[in-house]
Amino acid sequence: MGEVFAGRYELLEPIAEGGMGAVWQVHDRREGDIKAAKLLRQRDASSLLRFIREQATRIHHPHVVTPLGWAGEDDNVLFTMPLLRGGSVAMLVGDYGALSEQWVAAILDQTLSGLEAVHAAGVVHRDVKPGNLLLEVTGAGVPHVRLSDFGVAVPSDQPRLTEANVMIGTPGYMAPDQGFDPDPRDDLYATAVTGLHLLTGTRPPHDAAYVPRTQLGQLLLRAVGEDRAARPQSAAEFRELLARAVPARPWEPGEAEVLDQYAAGRTSPPPPPPPLTPRETPEKTALRRTKQHDDRPVWPIVVLMLAGILLLAGGVFLLS
Repeated sequence: MGEVFAGRYELLEPIAEGGMGAVWQVHDRREGDIKAAKLLRQRDASSLLRFIREQATRIHHPHVVTPLGWAGEDDNVLFTMPLLRGGSVAMLVGDYGALSEQWVAAILDQTLSGLEAVHAAGVVHRDVKPGNLLLEVTGAGVPHVRLSDFGVAVPSDQPRLTEANVMIGTPGYMAPDQGFDPDPRDDLYATAVTGLHLLTGTRPPHDAAYVPRTQLGQLLLRAVGEDRAARPQSAAEFRELLARAVPARPWEPGEAEVLDQYAAGRTSPPPPPPPLTPRETPEKTALRRTKQHDDRPVWPIVVLMLAGILLLAGGVFLLS
């Protein structure tokens, strides 16, 4: 038997580990099912606040991963989410290489659909990339992705978690003109870079010479172009442009099912095509710093947010 957290969640096996904590597959002894859980074993106030903010970002949408509940024990905190066994889109591209335009359009449209809900809730994700798009097995025979990892997402009406004049994101996916204040258009830029990653099978930066000269390829290049005004200004506008670039058509027999089967682990992917320009750029969320700092204490904010979330959660928190 594995370690049991807060008397309820049995830690079965690790799924992934990052700077803010580890993601585990857990058995919920109360409900009797298997979930994914992010576990933070740190005493750093800023990391704890980001962790709590992710739990608080409860956006209910078919293409967004929504936290289910959370628990605390000693100096540790854990929150659960649905277990999506299909892996990430980054893993898919790593196995398949470049995806067809039909797949790319479907994945981007679902991502943008999720971002519409995220932005409507006044939140900027700030870290859209293939590794944060999770594949869900639906059995419907069509691709289905969910946007995950809201650890660095920023509601516009909540306190800044980083030092002043610090930008957060993954190198290569951040707009070169990205400002210090969160802007939903930065998520759209990262989505377009993600589309180029899927379409070419290579990580950023992307050379326009290697991008297919199709309507989709040209749309994505414009969406990451230097002229900010020429880029899509909203997720809804981006979806409309995407629909024109890749008109909807019925899936060919087996065309979509293979992705659902891959997500379910029922089939092995075909050998990937030779890469166009292999990149070794790490896709880790990073800070882009300047010399100015914000030295405001964080613990008072943590206490206030904990109190607010406890009132909203109403019994979800488990007292050990």
